[in-house]
Amino acid sequence: MNAFHWPQRVTVREVGLRDGLQSIARTLPTAQKLQWIQGAYDAGIREIEVGSFVPPQLLPQLADTAELVAFAKTLPGLVVSVLVPNLKGAERAMDSGADWMLLPLSASHAHSLANLRKTPDAVVSEIGAIVQARRARGSNIRIEVGMSTALGCTIQGRVEVEEVLRLLKAVVALGVDRVGLADTVGYADPRQVGELYAKAREVAGDKLACGHFHDTRGLGLANVMAALQSGETRFDACLAGIGGCPHAPGASGNVATEDLVYLMGSMGIATGIDWDALMTLRSQVAQWLAGECLHGSIAQAGLPKTFLKPSHALQTA
Repeated sequence: MNAFHWPQRVTVREVGLRDGLQSIARTLPTAQKLQWIQGAYDAGIREIEVGSFVPPQLLPQLADTAELVAFAKTLPGLVVSVLVPNLKGAERAMDSGADWMLLPLSASHAHSLANLRKTPDAVVSEIGAIVQARRARGSNIRIEVGMSTALGCTIQGRVEVEEVLRLLKAVVALGVDRVGLADTVGYADPRQVGELYAKAREVAGDKLACGHFHDTRGLGLANVMAALQSGETRFDACLAGIGGCPHAPGASGNVATEDLVYLMGSMGIATGIDWDALMTLRSQVAQWLAGECLHGSIAQAGLPKTFLKPSHALQTA
């Protein structure tokens, strides 16, 4: 077996503005969301999922996504992502000027019907239509497919690896730019993650470039480590660990951004993110979301005395 070499750097994409806020009943004012984007940018985050082009009546929290994209695109070097559930949403994403559109594809048949009211194969067909629409428009937006419930589902339970790989092959063949694997409801364990990533990389190669883990049962960072050791270097994370899948009641959201940044920093892996600026932003978001259930271990316990904060200037040089 070849010796494992730790990566020098990983990319953290902040998804709290979409994955986090979509699960919270209150609607955060647009002005505060703009401050969130600016604060994340000032902290060194260079990839942000700012919202989703879904019908406003379904998720009023995300109705201002176009405005958020417009602001985010004024920040030099910021990669702006939006989630879209269908062709109509994709057309709005292309009009918005976003850099990436994220298309969810459930590996679980039951979750796909509950979440998108379509079978996984019907979603694959729509992804094909979106790829064609992008080509017809001559749009430069890039397409990422997020394979949700790739490691288990609260509705149907087990999700077969063969089904995940079949769907991955299908979307890669359509010409999408990137695919990621998501433990949407927090069912995964590190061994399962490592084995799935190894098999998925054989199918998707370098297009497999994102890990999306929820900390529902306390294994979020352990699963990040398993993906990291399989070669993954891009991870979604959510400030204060807010959010969660509506089909997993009581679940926490993604791994907390601050915990993920601490994990990488403790191992000497650069993220380009300034710790103090990140925690200042977390405190601000906690004020905006007063009364909501927030998560994250480092925010509660603080940094250990042995932790050496990496130089923001060196990380971003």
